[in-house]
Amino acid sequence: MGWRTVFEWASRMDRVGIALTRLGLIVVLVWIGGLKVARYEADGIVPFVANSPLMSFFYADPEGYQAHKNPEGKLVPENRAWHEANGTYPFALGLGAVIVAYGLLLCLHPWLPQAAALGSFLVFIMSFVTLSFLITTPECWVPDLGDTTHGFPYLSGAGRLVLKDAIMMGAALVTLADSARYYLQRQTAAPQIRPQVAHAA
Repeated sequence: MGWRTVFEWASRMDRVGIALTRLGLIVVLVWIGGLKVARYEADGIVPFVANSPLMSFFYADPEGYQAHKNPEGKLVPENRAWHEANGTYPFALGLGAVIVAYGLLLCLHPWLPQAAALGSFLVFIMSFVTLSFLITTPECWVPDLGDTTHGFPYLSGAGRLVLKDAIMMGAALVTLADSARYYLQRQTAAPQIRPQVAHAA
């Protein structure tokens, strides 16, 4: 088997790639969205929401989050009480429900490709908003704690997590185009039913 054969085989993998892309988006959206019911996950998104001009109004005290950060897996009762009063958990539940809904829309591709196309478009918009956190959230960059590597371009763990949405944005466009194409193909293949006009004898 020569290199040409390998590349010919690879050139036919686009359909498999699109299917895996859609499946990957569904898994990520449903899983991550579902985790928003967990308190640690809700706590973790607070810096992004509190610093976002588009979302901070959902919190009662967005400026006070710095003093109430909870390390993952650690229960600090006073911090938990602050998050309860801040509205951290109801917002996370709502956001999680929206993210899961986007994932479920993508699942409808075989039956309602137009709904799946809408879901892909909404994921694209969501990814765009998420990427804006790189501008609005200080925690996306390594802080100046004495080392020489801090600030731009040194992404923190939070920043690396956000940057990955660039991949989700591209994947959403791929699945959007695929669902739109499938919808148009079905419309073209559907029989054209024309009303019968009765003519008087």
